[in-house]
Amino acid sequence: MRKYELMTIYPLEEDKYKAGLEALKADLANFGAEIEKEEPYGDRDLTYEVKRQKRGRFVLLTIKANPSKIVEMDAQFKFNNNLLKYLFVLVEEKNA
Repeated sequence: MRKYELMTIYPLEEDKYKAGLEALKADLANFGAEIEKEEPYGDRDLTYEVKRQKRGRFVLLTIKANPSKIVEMDAQFKFNNNLLKYLFVLVEEKNA
């Protein structure tokens, strides 16, 4: 298991935001990923329009996941209509 930061962007509508986040958490659980931390970043302007949205609600998740499952998760997240954008970033752990 490796540590990743997963930045996600959802629509501003509360029902779409909650549905999108719950679907994402369910997908992560199905792939055996563990959510360590969830940080809401609030509503922000998007640099460019995504799915006809000019603003989005940002949430940063810190997860532990099997590296071989990242490609499969990426494919599954594309089916989540309430998830505008997402990005996986590998967190390099420092050796003490």
